[in-house]
Amino acid sequence: MQFGPLIKFYRIQQGLTQKELANGICSVPHLSKIESNSKEANEETMGLLLERLGVNLASITENEDQIKLLVAELNEKIDYYLNDEADDVMERLKEFEGIIPFSTNLHTYELAKYRYLIFKGKIFEASKQFELLNKQKNIFSQPQMALFSYLRAVWLLKKGNCKKADEILDAIGKASKIEISSGELLYHRALAKSSLEETGYAIYYGKLAMEEFMEDHNFKRILHVMILLGINYTHSKIYEEAQDCFKHLIRNAELLKETKLLPDIYHNMGYLQKKLNNYQDAILFFEKSKAMQTQINLHYLITSYSIGEINLELGNIDKAREAFEEVQEVSKKLDNRKYKILSNYYLMNLESPEKSLAYSESKVIPYLEESDGKSEELIGFYKMLSNHYQKIGRFDQAVKYIQKIN
Repeated sequence: MQFGPLIKFYRIQQGLTQKELANGICSVPHLSKIESNSKEANEETMGLLLERLGVNLASITENEDQIKLLVAELNEKIDYYLNDEADDVMERLKEFEGIIPFSTNLHTYELAKYRYLIFKGKIFEASKQFELLNKQKNIFSQPQMALFSYLRAVWLLKKGNCKKADEILDAIGKASKIEISSGELLYHRALAKSSLEETGYAIYYGKLAMEEFMEDHNFKRILHVMILLGINYTHSKIYEEAQDCFKHLIRNAELLKETKLLPDIYHNMGYLQKKLNNYQDAILFFEKSKAMQTQINLHYLITSYSIGEINLELGNIDKAREAFEEVQEVSKKLDNRKYKILSNYYLMNLESPEKSLAYSESKVIPYLEESDGKSEELIGFYKMLSNHYQKIGRFDQAVKYIQKIN
C-alpha cells in the first residue's frame, strides 16, 4: 500500500488542510513530501497522522487483502458464467474504489474490471477501460500483459474482428504465463478459429477446452464448447458427431433451464437438419428457436431468414413470402445490408424469377463477394447462375461461375 498518497486521499476526503493535519506532528513541507511519496515517514509520524485521520493501519492491510480476495472472486464468477453473482462482487469492489489506486492491487483490479465489462457486453465502458489500460501497459508485469492481450482479443471477437483476435491469441499461446484459466484461453482460440471457418483447428482447440472445463466441473462452459463443436462438426460434414452434440445440448440445457442458450442450440440443430435434407425437422427447430427469442437482433434475423429458405424449399410459398417480408422489415430496422439484399432477392424471385436472376448478378453476388468471401450462400448463387446459363446455352457464362466456385 502507498501510504503517502493514501494519507492525502483521506485528508482531502475529510476536508483537512495540510496545516491542520500536520499541526503538532510534523512540518507542512514534510507532510507534503510524505503525501507525494518523495520522502518516507518514520513509523511514529505515520502512526500519528493516521490516528488524527481516524484510520487504523491494521484496517488498511485488511482492506488490501479484501480487495485481492474480491478480485479473485470476480474472476471466478466470470469463469463459471455466474452473471448475477459477478454483479454482486463488482458492487462490493466498488466500495473500495477510493483506496484501490493506492494499493498493490491496482492493475489487477483494473484488468478484472475490463474483463467484467466485456463479460457484461458494456461496449462503451469497455472501450474506455481499454484506453485507460493501454496507457499503463508499459508498467504491467508479464502475466498482466498477457492477460491484457487476451482480454483485448476477446473484445475484438465480440466486435467481429476475428483475424486480429486470432493473431493475438496465437501469440499468447506461446507465452509462459497468463493469469486466466486454460479452458478460457482454449475456448476463445476455438471461437476465433470457428469465426475464421478454420474448422479443423476450431475442433482441436474446442476438445482441449472441453477437457479443461470438465476437469473444473464448469457446466455452463461445457455447454458453450459443445455448441461450438456442434457447429464445426456440421461445417466439416461430420454429421453424426454434430447430431450427438446437439442432442446432448438440448437435453442438458433443458434440464438446467438455460433459456439463454436454447435458442442458439435449436437454431444450429435446425441448420444441421437442413444439411441432412430433413426439412420438416429443420423448420421445427428454427421455429422453436424463434419462439424463444425475446429480442429483435441479428440472431432473430438469421433464424427468420432460415425459416424463409426452408419454406421455399418445401414449396410453402405463402409462408416463405411471410418470412422474407419479416426479414426485409427487420433488416431495415437493424440497418443490416446483407439480409436486406437477400430478402429483396427472394421476394423478387417469388414474383419474377427473371428479374431476380438479374438482381442476383448486379446486387447479391457483388455484395457477398465483397463482404463474405467464399461463403456458403455465395457458392449457392454461383451454382444457381451456372445451372441457369447451362440451360439457356450460355456456356461461357456458366463456365465463369463454375470457375468462381473452384
